Amino acid sequence: MEKLARKQVQALTPYLSARRIGGSGDVWLNANESPFDNEYTLNLARLNRYSECQPKEMIEAYAEYAGVKAEQTITTRGADEGIELLIRAFCEPGEDAILYCPPTYGMYAISAETIGVERKVVPLTTDWQLDLDTIEAQLDNVKVVFVCSPNNPTGNLVERKDIIKLLEMTQDKAIVVMDEAYIDFCPEASTVDLLEQYPNLAILRTLSKAFALAGLRCGFTLANKELIDVLLKVIAPYPVPVPVAEIATQALSQEGLARAKFQVLDLNANRAYLQAGLMGMPQLTVFDGWGNYLLVKFPDGDALFKAAWDNGIILRNSPIEDCVRISVGNREECEKTLGFIRNFYQ
Repeated sequence: MEKLARKQVQALTPYLSARRIGGSGDVWLNANESPFDNEYTLNLARLNRYSECQPKEMIEAYAEYAGVKAEQTITTRGADEGIELLIRAFCEPGEDAILYCPPTYGMYAISAETIGVERKVVPLTTDWQLDLDTIEAQLDNVKVVFVCSPNNPTGNLVERKDIIKLLEMTQDKAIVVMDEAYIDFCPEASTVDLLEQYPNLAILRTLSKAFALAGLRCGFTLANKELIDVLLKVIAPYPVPVPVAEIATQALSQEGLARAKFQVLDLNANRAYLQAGLMGMPQLTVFDGWGNYLLVKFPDGDALFKAAWDNGIILRNSPIEDCVRISVGNREECEKTLGFIRNFYQ
């Protein structure tokens, strides 16, 4: 049957998510999931009816949380669907291109490749910032530029002044998509305040990380109304299951927001604890991180990754040589991981 598939799909290497990679153990720090398993109540009445395309209460709750208007908000099945919608809505297959800056999240490229849209690659600089001169030289036929901040897997923030320069150079030419999946851990770095000035800005958000709802598959795209209206043309008619809307609305209630804020503080404290412990080992280089994970360079990253895997500590290898990404778990998981790494280098 594979020969019947489109040529792009036949040649496609799928995104290797943490779940696809697998593993077995009792410390799972490979998917940037939250360690908090919060409880929700569900009303399962009216499941015989289709859900609303954009549930009003849910949209209004997230818009208020994000500091935008409801008309500037669209909800999707995870931020991943937002990536796909933006490419489908703005890029002509075989004509237009996206541009992205690795090392970064792999789904930008895979979504474009699946649809048949060219991918232009401008690597980040050695300090993992935007190479603006090279980006500008590559903008011909580019319709969508993806920037992740905090960046995954490096964990750093992209310089705000460079984001503004990128928005300026792409005005009336391309959409700049800021992937803010991890922004809840450093909300002061959000670009949401730039929406008013730049109609070519779109922002991806998710409930998977700080809200501890990775299994819900609920994301949002924030943009000006004109751009949102374009996305509403191509989104599926019933993208939000009734239970998803119900749980998301509870998570965005005053009680839910207070809980998320507390849990973010807890995870940021655990990140600092993990970072301090790792920096105490002279063999390692620990990069500053602003999300719920840290990128660490080891003398032999593959050896450390495999040894941890074999001992039931599941981390995430990265495309950066000898670097392993470690999600921030609860304090016990951080302690166990630190203890294993210390023993590994004794």
